[in-house]
Amino acid sequence: MERTTVALRAQDPISQAGVASQLRARPEVNVVDWSEEGPWPDVVVMVVDAVEEDVLTTLRHIQRTTDARAVLVTRDIDEQKLVSAAECGVVGVIRRAESTPEHLVHVIETVARGEGHLPSDLLGRLLAEVGRLQGQVLAPRGLHFTGLAAREVDVLRLVAEGYDTADIATKLAYSERTIKNVLHSVMTRLQLRNRSHAVAYAMRQGLI
Repeated sequence: MERTTVALRAQDPISQAGVASQLRARPEVNVVDWSEEGPWPDVVVMVVDAVEEDVLTTLRHIQRTTDARAVLVTRDIDEQKLVSAAECGVVGVIRRAESTPEHLVHVIETVARGEGHLPSDLLGRLLAEVGRLQGQVLAPRGLHFTGLAAREVDVLRLVAEGYDTADIATKLAYSERTIKNVLHSVMTRLQLRNRSHAVAYAMRQGLI
């Protein structure tokens, strides 16, 4: 059986030692020391009381500098903090009161497979918060969670339908220069190679 490598980050030494001892007794995982030089673990488990800014800063650093997937074990989290944690790369969340060794290992293995995990009540609250942000914050500014504005989606949809720049400009009542600028902005911002790559991205996001 291939073991999942796990590194721990806790806010206090007692939590660090307690979770480490629980995981070291499990044959499914291999607890390794954290090293900035690598090799990176499969999963990083952060054990905290609350999701404060210093926790988010650490999570951003992990997201930026490693390929590890992050699991957050926390005593207290609400939907807004959950959104912030997700933006920092967290794909698994467990409440400390529910973090038995069996449950923690299950979530670690789930995350290592490329899946995510949230307590069921948090999932519902997260979806409600995402809907609120889209409707009240992003939509009035012509934006989507995908990082594409409504005009960009319209342009990509027409590109996918086979229209050239001149046709798209006519249909959307923009200049050809504007259409070219929209496509260039999308490809540069999202690091897409060409129009076909941009269309494929929009399709994967379910936009067209």
